[in-house]
Amino acid sequence: MKISVYIIAYNEVEKIRDCINSVLWADEIIVADSHSKDGTTEIALELGAKVVHIPFNGYGDLRNQAITQCTGDWIFSLDSDERCTTEVRDEILGLIDNAPLDIYRVPRKNFFMGRWIKHSGWYPNFRQPQLFRNGKMSYTMDSVHEGYISHSDNEIGTITNIIWQFPFKNTEEVMHKANRYSTLGVKKLQEKGGTSSVFKAFIHGFWAFVKHYIFKFGFLDGGPGFV
Repeated sequence: MKISVYIIAYNEVEKIRDCINSVLWADEIIVADSHSKDGTTEIALELGAKVVHIPFNGYGDLRNQAITQCTGDWIFSLDSDERCTTEVRDEILGLIDNAPLDIYRVPRKNFFMGRWIKHSGWYPNFRQPQLFRNGKMSYTMDSVHEGYISHSDNEIGTITNIIWQFPFKNTEEVMHKANRYSTLGVKKLQEKGGTSSVFKAFIHGFWAFVKHYIFKFGFLDGGPGFV
């Protein structure tokens, strides 16, 4: 069985090398790049990845176009701020030849503000399933926080080992990503005919803080948990 890895990227020159290096064991690495201007493309090509430039029309569209470029029997999705560990590599390679399921979630461990986050709803945390047979999964067309669509009759599995994520290098990147995601979130809300207000925003923000800091024990993560 052959495995393709796809990585979505835009101006990730500080992260893309470590990301690709962590999956050099794969049969094929596809970097879906939305026309980076900082050297991301050049690094990806240097490391032997295939770079496909895709205009950004939302994350759902970007991921769907990326998987059409994958030729392997299995697809492993890795974002540029994620790193595949050797344990996950070995588990995947040992799984794909006789896998009982078609789609698997992959747990993540996050490093933020100089420490591994062990609470706050961040450990382990998951996004869409990241390992799946080619043709057995696609994504919803949402601009941000895109969902997934299973094309399998089987349940979704979860692999045992954990990949690493380095979501923010500093608080400036936290604010930049929050601003970008909020803009895309407004577009997503408008497309679904939703409405909002300052009061709703306050309630959502307050509840998110209470949920993660209190009920999910974020206070045990110290300063990073508060942030």
